[in-house]
Amino acid sequence: MSVQIHPTAFVEEGAILHPGVRIGPFCHVGPNVELGAGTELMSHAVVTGHTTLGENCTLYPHAVLGSDPQVIGVRAPPDSRLEIGAGSVFREFATAHSGSPKSGGVTRVGTGCYVMVGAHIAHDCRIGNNVVMANNVSLAGHIEVGDHVWFGGSAAVHQFTRIGRNAFIGGGAILVEDVIPFGSVVGNHAKLAGLNVVGLRRRGFSKSDMHTIRAAYRAIFEGEGLFQDRLAAAAETYAAQPLAMELIDFIREGGDRPICKPA
Repeated sequence: MSVQIHPTAFVEEGAILHPGVRIGPFCHVGPNVELGAGTELMSHAVVTGHTTLGENCTLYPHAVLGSDPQVIGVRAPPDSRLEIGAGSVFREFATAHSGSPKSGGVTRVGTGCYVMVGAHIAHDCRIGNNVVMANNVSLAGHIEVGDHVWFGGSAAVHQFTRIGRNAFIGGGAILVEDVIPFGSVVGNHAKLAGLNVVGLRRRGFSKSDMHTIRAAYRAIFEGEGLFQDRLAAAAETYAAQPLAMELIDFIREGGDRPICKPA
């Protein structure tokens, strides 16, 4: 398949365009950009910096990928880059920045992600596969997001936060703490509201899986005694249950932020 470039687009020398790439009117593609086969840039989209897009990605009008990190006084060095997985979609005015030099210099977005209007992925984030970010979601720097996480509109997440896979972040949530895998959080500041039951069902978790996750959740967050004691007891009780241990290990691994708990 041939590459299609509109006459008004500006593709700088050095850019790598794989077969089937389509670049619409008034787009700008920088010299260190690589666009995977079948990727499409609609009008006024910009891809700059050291940025790689996988196959069959789509950028809607005015999406901007690969700009320098929003860190005062920092300009991205040559090894600062942005990597986007295959099949990801960035809607109108969505943005993702390259990594910062002191943190390894890489921002990664997985395959099959859907980033809606005005959403932002900051420097050094690690975004898993099939993540959905609704309109105006804002992720600060150094955030880790697992696979199949859904963000409601206008949610905002503090830097260095971890979000486990299959979690749900409610619309308008202001999140300043880590979210367990399978968890659902809402509010300002966001609190754990239970499990992402709807999301788990949609992704084919069995009744047995749901029962295991729910039992571990209750043992950790609803039992008697100190939180750390409940966590240790749950680790013994569910040592042979991989899904329960995924939740438990996420908490025990810890991070820069505390664990989000029920109100």
